[in-house]
Amino acid sequence: MTLLRLAQVSRLGRTLRSGALRVRHASTTTPSSPLRTGLYTTLFVVGTGVFAAYYFDSRSGVHRYVLTPLLRHLVDAETGHKIAVKVLRSGLAPKDTQPDDQVLAFELWGKRLSNPIGLAAGFDKHGEAIDGLFDLGFSWVEIGSVTPKPQPGNPLPRVFHLPADLGLINRYGFPSDGHTMVVNRLQERIPPFHDYDENTPASLRPGALLAVNLGKNKSSPPDAIKDFVSGVHAFAPYADVLVVNVSSPNTPGLRGLQSRALLQELLSGVTQARDEATASVAPARKPKLLLKIAPDLTSDEVTDIAIAVRNSGVDGVIVSNTTVQRPPSLTDAHRAETGGLSGAPLKPAGEGTVRQLVAEAEELRRLLDEFGAREGADAEEVRRPGGETPAVVA
Repeated sequence: MTLLRLAQVSRLGRTLRSGALRVRHASTTTPSSPLRTGLYTTLFVVGTGVFAAYYFDSRSGVHRYVLTPLLRHLVDAETGHKIAVKVLRSGLAPKDTQPDDQVLAFELWGKRLSNPIGLAAGFDKHGEAIDGLFDLGFSWVEIGSVTPKPQPGNPLPRVFHLPADLGLINRYGFPSDGHTMVVNRLQERIPPFHDYDENTPASLRPGALLAVNLGKNKSSPPDAIKDFVSGVHAFAPYADVLVVNVSSPNTPGLRGLQSRALLQELLSGVTQARDEATASVAPARKPKLLLKIAPDLTSDEVTDIAIAVRNSGVDGVIVSNTTVQRPPSLTDAHRAETGGLSGAPLKPAGEGTVRQLVAEAEELRRLLDEFGAREGADAEEVRRPGGETPAVVA
């Protein structure tokens, strides 16, 4: 009996000690203060807001010095390109939050543009991120090239950064979703019950223009113009500018259309198609027609182009597409890759073509320079050779 009582007392002691510990622990835990919870919530909300304001401002250094270099180091060039387009399409990309200085504004075809900086075709190939690109501050966004039928383009890999030379080589080969898909995207941008008039740009933004770059299917005959005529009919109602691209080095036979006889036939065909496409819909909103040429032209070829343009109804020339030349100054390991070279190394070739074209046809109404502009000084410099320069495209 004594042993039994001792065991019971022992168990009772352990139970009491355990209960005392629980009571002591409970006594040291105080309910969460509503004031503290509110403070933490406020700090979180304010911190998130400050970060969002910083991130969505396109001037923030995080985009230039952190996110872009990180993307280039983590993924290959084409994957980085696709990610950038998807972010811009999603609405989660940064935006230009400040109005352009009035000194940057100029007039083009009777329209006032807010600045002379535009984006050339090749970045938004399928018209997926038009509004995201305008939000970055561009006054000119050129989508495409768009081909009549969908096509995958050339095999991978086909894009190469040249960071040591501030350039890029691509041999994309016109990957395209085709006319039907891209036209659908342009139609989806138009608000319900929206009514165009001659003062409403297809960009749907004041001080900006939307251009569509027209390409040719790889399977089409090299000297056929029907792909471009088809593109004009498809996109004339939805673009401020239509660009006839006969200068990509990555589509076999395409540059042959820059020869004088074929070019005259092409320009006559697309001009007639433009007039037909807008005659019954919106004649006052007739899109401008531009010819995009290569920088790798001989002096005689530039002369032939000047004559063809002078005799046609097109509204200007874009100088220039990428180059197949490889300047000896290139040092990057990818410099020998096949394809078109763009970026800073393209600038000398493009400037030379501009000067000769202006000398050959001074009455050309507009020259648009699309080569190697990286800063404001470049934009001002390329204004000089051609006089009125609406777009300097980085």
